[in-house]
Amino acid sequence: MSDEGILAPADSQAVRPLLSVVVIGRNEGERLRRCLESVRAMKGLSGGELEIIYVDSASTDGSAELAAGMGARVLTVKPQRPTAALGRNAGWRAARGEYVLFLDGDTILHPDFVKDSLPEFDNPKTAVVWGHRRETHPERSVYNRVLDLDWIAPAGLSDYCGGDALMRRSVLAEVDGYDEKLIAGEEPEMCRRMRGRGWEILHVDRMMTGHDLAMTRWSQYWRRATRTGYAYAEVSRRFRDTDSPLWLRESKQNFSRGGFWIAAAVGSVAAGVLLFFVWPPLAALPPAGAIGLFALASIRTARRFAWKSPDRATGFLYGMHSHFQQIPILVGQLQYRRDLKAGRARGLIEYKESAAGGGS
Repeated sequence: MSDEGILAPADSQAVRPLLSVVVIGRNEGERLRRCLESVRAMKGLSGGELEIIYVDSASTDGSAELAAGMGARVLTVKPQRPTAALGRNAGWRAARGEYVLFLDGDTILHPDFVKDSLPEFDNPKTAVVWGHRRETHPERSVYNRVLDLDWIAPAGLSDYCGGDALMRRSVLAEVDGYDEKLIAGEEPEMCRRMRGRGWEILHVDRMMTGHDLAMTRWSQYWRRATRTGYAYAEVSRRFRDTDSPLWLRESKQNFSRGGFWIAAAVGSVAAGVLLFFVWPPLAALPPAGAIGLFALASIRTARRFAWKSPDRATGFLYGMHSHFQQIPILVGQLQYRRDLKAGRARGLIEYKESAAGGGS
């Protein structure tokens, strides 16, 4: 990894800021501008209590210059194998604040989140506070609409947080931050180490960030799900023989569920072909049966997660997504096993398209 220097020099104030905001990104373009504007618009902090650090992963769209022009301290990293973990580590290690707020460059911070969440750290066991992330444009595609529900989780103590989160810097230093070798799943892995030291991860029932998934194509959906599978396999393998395995159950469940749907699809087509030669009208029965089974499973799942959305159509689509995604997730797990056997290190699995002037 090469860590190019700071494009905007560090503030030399004698008083340490209360909060450091670390934004990571790569070719985010206008999304980054909106993100930094939302950070400046947060309530409850004066200028001296806040520092903004933008960590750029070798953007080619002028993102680093844009951030510097908006007053952020800019770090540029050019690793051989870029990961979100590497960018976040570079950011918090350069930060001076007592608390660190991590944001992705494609998010918009709610103005009240930090003000309302800092008091949660009055509990001396709290290491991380995170809130709701929701899609800013669910109407732009069926993918945005459905995956918006993936961000919804019940409030209370949780096993891990997402990429956007407010943390004690001292705890980040205690666990040495994120694992830079992981291409995904770095937050759950780090939170596991925090919980192992007695710290708590708190999910609060308040809006934290708006997110621009910007997903409009099937190929993006597929790649995002395969990245999830890759993370399941990589993380679960690392901790499978420990007292506190992480994602091992999810990994095993995916093999059975993904394998079932693949077998159902292939089996129904094969049965249809065979029946065609017996009596053509019967050929449609096996595929119709498989589709009916998938629909029933989707309805059942939609009812189970009805608390996430009052809209029944969106709920049904979410149920379909919950089952269908098992196939590309399984593909991602198999890709990890193939790479492990071949001794290859997988690069970042990107699914986003450029914003106006950039992408991630």
